Amino acid sequence: MPENVILRGRTLRLEPLAEHHVEALARAAAGDRGSYAFTPVPCGVEAAERYVADALAARAAGRALPFATVRVADGRVVGSTRFCELDYWQGPVPWPPAPRGPLGPVRTAIPDAAEIGGTWLSACAQGTGINTEAKLLMLRHAFETWGVRRVSLRADARNLRSRTAIERLGATLDGVHRAHSRGLDGMVRSTAFYSILDEEWPRVREQLEQRVGAARPEGASARSLVPA
Repeated sequence: MPENVILRGRTLRLEPLAEHHVEALARAAAGDRGSYAFTPVPCGVEAAERYVADALAARAAGRALPFATVRVADGRVVGSTRFCELDYWQGPVPWPPAPRGPLGPVRTAIPDAAEIGGTWLSACAQGTGINTEAKLLMLRHAFETWGVRRVSLRADARNLRSRTAIERLGATLDGVHRAHSRGLDGMVRSTAFYSILDEEWPRVREQLEQRVGAARPEGASARSLVPA
């Protein structure tokens, strides 16, 4: 799987999700949970333990690269996000097409396509610009460090808040997969799929940098990438 990294921005730090984040994640999710109707967010320490264990298992299997979202101002964990559906295109063309792991050593593998998902923020961090800057950091890493051809995002078709946020990133709606799966509420859900391609990234990057930079104090440093 890709190497763990810390992605640093002006307002937040994305650091590799680990067991020591359990209690902080539980605290982050303990506030107003009204925005979590379509998003799996742990409730309580035991649920946070399972959440982290599942995320680390997905990382060990090469399926995901999960992060804890840390607010720079006070060092507080305010949520989580991840790269998932890591796809590798080397070797023979598989049939039927489906995401697959790397053919070579997993520790040095770099994906050709990825999805950003599993994103949630505590109520106190929503609407503060943290989500926008986090997406900028992740998209930069995917396109400029890994060199992926596509980054995908998805949302329950009913989740207008998430869909609006994705569209504001500059992602293109690929379509809605009707009756795609069972939703978090147990109902059959349709799923809206979005994507950003590598040739679209310069335009998307410029728009996101303008949005993030508009709130940056003069002299504030830009993000950096630090191997974890």
